[in-house]
Amino acid sequence: MSRIRIHLRPYFRSAALGIAAAALLSACASQGPVQPGQQLPPGQTAPQTAPVTPEMTAAAETLTQMAALHDRLYKVAAPLLIDNAELCTRHARNLLGFTAKNRYSYSGQYNEAAYRVLGMGEVLQVTNVLVGSGAAKAGLRQGDLLLAAGAKPLPPGPDALKQAGAIFSPIVAKQAALPLTVERDGQQRSLSVPVTRACGYSIELGNADNVNAYADGQRILVTRGMMGVTENDTELAYVLAHTMAHNMLGHAASQRNAGTIGSIIDNLNSIVPDTSMLIGSGGIKAMPAGLDAGAERLAVYLLARADYRLDGLAAFWKRFAAAHPATVLNGHTANHPALAQRLGAIDKAVAEVKAKKSDRKPLVP
Repeated sequence: MSRIRIHLRPYFRSAALGIAAAALLSACASQGPVQPGQQLPPGQTAPQTAPVTPEMTAAAETLTQMAALHDRLYKVAAPLLIDNAELCTRHARNLLGFTAKNRYSYSGQYNEAAYRVLGMGEVLQVTNVLVGSGAAKAGLRQGDLLLAAGAKPLPPGPDALKQAGAIFSPIVAKQAALPLTVERDGQQRSLSVPVTRACGYSIELGNADNVNAYADGQRILVTRGMMGVTENDTELAYVLAHTMAHNMLGHAASQRNAGTIGSIIDNLNSIVPDTSMLIGSGGIKAMPAGLDAGAERLAVYLLARADYRLDGLAAFWKRFAAAHPATVLNGHTANHPALAQRLGAIDKAVAEVKAKKSDRKPLVP
């Protein structure tokens, strides 16, 4: 991540203009369109020359449902990424904390649905602002149209993401904040978006019902199925923290799983993934007990530093393993079967954190 990273996949990928010096938050690498019902941006009214087909309406509904899941992921991930930058060492980055897209972030029927039904046009439009980030503090909002950065116009069209990255990069490499001109409710606004130090992992949604989460060293993906079984945001934070800890500890690389997991993440990012890749174990080796226990210990610290409750952590994983056992080969427990060691590590780490809080010592593992 020492260079500009532009991710624009043919289906549902974000404007992750993840510039290492200071750019759009690479942790927000997937985001859906502005929700229906919002006023369309000026100049981006859906055409009336042809009817909106049922297929377009269905595609727009799919994008909208995915957008809601992404919003939840980003909200829960935000404090884990920002409050733990100190612990991320090699993976901490200066970032701005927003994502943006235009209609060309989608292909085929989803492109037309984004344009005709959801009102996304040629101009880059802010699709998510991470809570606690520089973008949020600067007042950037979902739906803002990106017009210029440092007085340089941001071009519209199919190459808007790449061109915006080229404009952002030299500015944020030299400055602590990005001067940004946006359009909101027909009025231009000038903002100064400061950089935010954060863990630079992209947080992604897996479009499949298997109950799992994946870490390939750079990305964290949580499946739709896993999100569905977490009863609240704190439980989702437990899943994210555990998966994030594996990235921080370099476990995908040490297990020589990074390529396999990366391929699964790439596939599950598609709106309609190839679920045959999930047959059996998907080629992923089960995590050794010692590594998984280490990830749980680190996860406790990540959660505590982000002010998430720890009292339900062990109970969650115990209940989860009972409901989703290791016999389900494409599930989380099959990839992380050492439940006893994991629970022992959690109990020990929770006691450590409580003692450090009591003694007012830094929460550093």
